[in-house]
Amino acid sequence: MIVETINLTKRYGKLVALNNLHLKIEDGECFGYIGPNGAGKTTTIKILATLLQPTWGEARVCGHVVGYESRKIRPLIGYVPDFFGAYEDMVVQEYLEFFASAYNITGKQRKRVVGDVLELTDLVFKRDALVDSLSRGMQQRLSIARVLLHDPKVLLLDEPASGLDPRARIEIRELLKELRRMGKTIIISSHILHELAELCTTVGIIEQGELLLHGPIGDIIQRAKTGTKVHIRVTEQQDLCALLLQKTRGIRSVDQSDGMLVVELEKQTHDFSKLTKLLLENNFRIREIKEEEVNLETAFMRLTKGIVQ
Repeated sequence: MIVETINLTKRYGKLVALNNLHLKIEDGECFGYIGPNGAGKTTTIKILATLLQPTWGEARVCGHVVGYESRKIRPLIGYVPDFFGAYEDMVVQEYLEFFASAYNITGKQRKRVVGDVLELTDLVFKRDALVDSLSRGMQQRLSIARVLLHDPKVLLLDEPASGLDPRARIEIRELLKELRRMGKTIIISSHILHELAELCTTVGIIEQGELLLHGPIGDIIQRAKTGTKVHIRVTEQQDLCALLLQKTRGIRSVDQSDGMLVVELEKQTHDFSKLTKLLLENNFRIREIKEEEVNLETAFMRLTKGIVQ
């Protein structure tokens, strides 16, 4: 187990930021951490980054206990906060060489390592640019380049796509996919759920400091399914079609939305192929029929209450 928390709790006076968090993340996983603002995501990541001490409970990274063995943990992790620090008078090359020296990377090795991370993050053409002149997206790529200098096992990324334009988000996502292929264990918090669904192997949903669900994305989505819904569009006589479906066995409800009939089947009914036959036999021409997709965003909305602390 590369990351594990046991009864992890963090209090700020009466405010409980984390409440008995139990989390297990395997080597090589890409774990998406999702929840409303103030749910406890950043607190968890800062504890794993050894920047915060838990009130009680335990957090382990690569087998080492946060607080007792933090010096052993820090060389094994790379932490990217949600906002980039100001380095107004440094160019990109100097910035990376400065941090490489902090990890005791010297001489020819430093030059090689800096060149490698510039190439990996596609920043070679910006090596002589002032850090402060970079766009938000390039600053995020530089932040990731910085934490890769010492080749950490675990990457802790707090909202890495926050404030980025669509192109920059896609570029960051592709970079993270490459890091996943390289075998890095990635913990990433984000509000852009459809991108997490593409990137992550497992997710955890947290609300008011409590972990509601944790597991493979497919399992989380399955838990959120409350029944089968079918969207039907007919060419004409939609009201008559709705009346027919309302009288049909196995159908719980029929609603109309944006020119579509939204048909909810009874819980034990999943096969909706008979609906096509029924409509055709009653001379309704079907323009479209499809099952409603339940994705990570749908699951999040159904499984959380939107409560913040």
